[in-house]
Amino acid sequence: MIFETMLLSQTWNTASRKLRSNFVGPIAAVRQRLETIEIRNSRVARWLCKLIPAQCPFAREIRVLGRTLFRIPPLCKLNPFYEQLMTLRFRALCFLADVCGEDISGYC
Repeated sequence: MIFETMLLSQTWNTASRKLRSNFVGPIAAVRQRLETIEIRNSRVARWLCKLIPAQCPFAREIRVLGRTLFRIPPLCKLNPFYEQLMTLRFRALCFLADVCGEDISGYC
């Protein structure tokens, strides 16, 4: 019985490792692609700044009659591309401010 449990555990660990490696490959490829995007056009930079929000839009407090019933925490940190998207938005803002000389306070 113990041997069967150990064998089942090893099989489960091997299957779990294979499943995780299948998901890590495409995620890593998309992360790499997001990191290598170069911003050379002010129109594209403006579009990225409008598309990617500055703050997580999902954090909410549900209130009824002035009392907080429950809170929905920010879920952006669960996004596997969160850091890359924030970096891309920052690079777009820097391009607009440094290269184009635009006022970026409207995007913040």
